[in-house]
Amino acid sequence: MTVKLAFIGFGGVGQGLLQILLEKENELRLEEGLETQVVAVADVMKGSVYNPNGLDGNQLLSLAKEKRPLSEYIGDSSTITGLDSIRTIQETNADVIVEVTFTDVNTGQPAIDHCRAAFEKGKSVITTNKGPVALAYQELSEAAENNGAFFGFEGTVMSGTPALRLPRETLCGNKIHQITGILNGTTNYMLTEMEKGSSYEEALKKAQEQGFAEADPTSDVEGYDARYKAVILSNVVMQTPMIAANVPCTGITEVTQEMLHEAVKEGKRIRLVAKITRTESGVKAVIQPEKLDETNPLAAVPGATNAILYECDLAGPIFLTGAGAGLKETGFSLLIDLIHFTRQKAAVKQ
Repeated sequence: MTVKLAFIGFGGVGQGLLQILLEKENELRLEEGLETQVVAVADVMKGSVYNPNGLDGNQLLSLAKEKRPLSEYIGDSSTITGLDSIRTIQETNADVIVEVTFTDVNTGQPAIDHCRAAFEKGKSVITTNKGPVALAYQELSEAAENNGAFFGFEGTVMSGTPALRLPRETLCGNKIHQITGILNGTTNYMLTEMEKGSSYEEALKKAQEQGFAEADPTSDVEGYDARYKAVILSNVVMQTPMIAANVPCTGITEVTQEMLHEAVKEGKRIRLVAKITRTESGVKAVIQPEKLDETNPLAAVPGATNAILYECDLAGPIFLTGAGAGLKETGFSLLIDLIHFTRQKAAVKQ
């Protein structure tokens, strides 16, 4: 099965997926029956290029690496440049839209409009953007289903670690009554560095130097990133709509080195924890620093690693840990979705 792809956004994550597809081309064809063909790329900074007969992946990666515009792509007479993102979605022959733009998590845009445009055309979407799943999950899921499209978003919570697919598929049949997690690698890295003796400012600087924190770290350190991920877990795993603005959220800006050292003396660790709980009155969520016993598996999670604990009625506690960031890891999350899209299509044909 050859799947035609259009990349909307072509930063590190999109390039990471394309690199994986090139590296594993033979394996994916032999093991999954998956063949891919990139037909279009549209990026707000790099420009766009489209060829219905396919684009050369290595040339696309070279242009990106050399920071040259996509208009310099050397193709045949069928090659078109200059389409914006919506026209790329609507007017190209892509089967799957790889939506990896930078999204405003307050509005979910432009990714929500990209998903809407794709589903209206019956095209499937795989994305790592939190905005659409946190802010418009119900609408977009229904639009995908009504138009026979696939909506994949595995990478929105823990990158390539399957924090969504595990409970939805492997743990199906269980009622999950609580989810607790360390869902932001930047803050976990900073807290562990502060435990080792760094000040808050020093820990933040190290996180930025390591590429874990942005130049403006507000979304991470104030807990907003973890809050959106908690909302996604409520929407998808608990199947309960939740509004991010209604979730109490406290970040790590008030956590001091002294507080961390005192916790260690008590045999505890302070971590920024997202907690989503099913109660008699509905599903509640909260993001805040918590003092965890050393016996709690979340307490032992080091550095920029993420982790999540599902409390199940049948299976008991299920603990999952792995990388919550990284270009190749996040690119892998898109591959997970692409493989499941292929399997779903194959099952429908049988």
